[in-house]
Amino acid sequence: MELSDEKKKEILLSAKTIAMVGLSPGNNKPSNRVARYMMEHGYRVIPVNPRYENILGEKSYKSLTDILEKVDVVDIFMQAEHTVPIVKEAIKLKPKVIWLQLDIINDEARAIAEANGIDFVQNLCIKMEHTRLFKT
Repeated sequence: MELSDEKKKEILLSAKTIAMVGLSPGNNKPSNRVARYMMEHGYRVIPVNPRYENILGEKSYKSLTDILEKVDVVDIFMQAEHTVPIVKEAIKLKPKVIWLQLDIINDEARAIAEANGIDFVQNLCIKMEHTRLFKT
């Protein structure tokens, strides 16, 4: 089930920490632009990318389960066919929402998240939704 704009607003207003899976250190990469925007708007972004030690001045984790702090949103920048294992791992963190970025759709991942009581968004950019919902 798609989340209403009101529900998305509620999540984005209450969220403080976003674990961004697949965050790239390249300034020209969509994930990096999204992360910088979210950081500029007061969110703590935790990079999850096993290939890098640090991204955007933050420690980068090899996997979601290596993160020891509370995560409100798990934002995934990976090809759709790779999202199910990430969603299974994300469930252990009990985030408010698991968010698949624009053009990433996986209904199996949605079913897993929803079966575990976690809100799910797919095929939407968190930056674009934030901009649209809050007119920043």
